[in-house]
Amino acid sequence: MPARRKVDWIYPLALLPALPAPAGSLATLRKRAKACHACPLWQHATQTVFGEGPVSAEMMVIGEQPGDQEDQLGEPFTGPAGNLLDRALAEASLDRGELYVTNAVKHFKFEPRGKRRLHQRATAREQAICRQWLAAEVREVHPRRILALGAMASKAVFGGQFRLTARHGQWMALPGGVMAMATWHPSAVLRTPDAGSREQRYRELVADLKRFASDKTGDD
Repeated sequence: MPARRKVDWIYPLALLPALPAPAGSLATLRKRAKACHACPLWQHATQTVFGEGPVSAEMMVIGEQPGDQEDQLGEPFTGPAGNLLDRALAEASLDRGELYVTNAVKHFKFEPRGKRRLHQRATAREQAICRQWLAAEVREVHPRRILALGAMASKAVFGGQFRLTARHGQWMALPGGVMAMATWHPSAVLRTPDAGSREQRYRELVADLKRFASDKTGDD
């Protein structure tokens, strides 16, 4: 496959970062992000959890923020949510090795509860500051298709008025010729209390992934 020609970059996501996107290649950005102290989240997290995948990936998957095991391992989508995502990707005939996978927020935010660390949602300000790294990742990868997993990532991609329950699995055009859609975050599937509802949501996740894997990005 011939290399894709870089064009004048247009930030395709709806919510702009609070700080300018840092310059540099993905390897440089990964090193710089490890030392990021721009918001308070770094103070208690074990490490930065940066994105992973080929710089030439045509498809980018954006999650919300790292969980406990991601924080420990320094890799996105590990642990139960990562296992469920891998199962859904396999059902949708998507190879994770061909995707660039990242999170909108790069540090784990939590509340200590005895020996446990309970996930806490990053504030709007923390999300805005951290989007500098997401903006740089999108610039360097320059994907043709973006998949947002969960409400936080969906609002970063489509704006604050986006409603995941109503619009998951629908293609939407972004600036710069990028097509994007949103679907359920694997952790939301796992948190669904009723077994029947949980299975239905998982099936919707797989169906959305199959549509994302397809080259068809129109209204058909």
